[in-house]
Amino acid sequence: MKVVAFNGSPKKEGNTYLLVQKVFGELQKEGIETEYVHIGGKSLHGCTACLRCKENLDKKCALPDDGLNSYIEKMETAEGIILASPVYFSNVTSEMKALIDRAGYVSKANGTLLRRKVGAAVIAVRRAGATMVYSDINLFFGLQEMIIPGSSYWNFGIGRLPGEVLKDDEGISTMETLGKNMAWLLKKLYG
Repeated sequence: MKVVAFNGSPKKEGNTYLLVQKVFGELQKEGIETEYVHIGGKSLHGCTACLRCKENLDKKCALPDDGLNSYIEKMETAEGIILASPVYFSNVTSEMKALIDRAGYVSKANGTLLRRKVGAAVIAVRRAGATMVYSDINLFFGLQEMIIPGSSYWNFGIGRLPGEVLKDDEGISTMETLGKNMAWLLKKLYG
């Protein structure tokens, strides 16, 4: 079994990365393979609603290659998907939004490629807006007919400067519980 995580933060090893690593730690303890993909700061183009993915039916976005098709392939071959983002004006980063919109369209156009995969949101926040980002990511998972594990609290950690999130004991505990619950669910579904 494999879980792939996409980090939409422009900071390579900032708070969002650190939170994903806490979830990964629990997954790895259960023998689940993990893959980390940093998409923040990449030039991911937003969806243009060209609808060629519905015409081509090749499991690919028809826009010029900006890495998205390899991300879709990683999503399709994994049993679990983590979408991780810091909060930007009460929403996901633009790179994460591009991934959600385009991968979502391709998935639905091709028979809902992500159906029954396990999906988890991971959010880093300075102060407010985390529940909006949590909801946005989970709305994507729901529309894709994915299964969402719960945790001891909503999946976010609080911290502004890189590393500050590690001082949020409840946030860290939430990520560890999320990893345990995600591993349990994956084993029930795919074990």
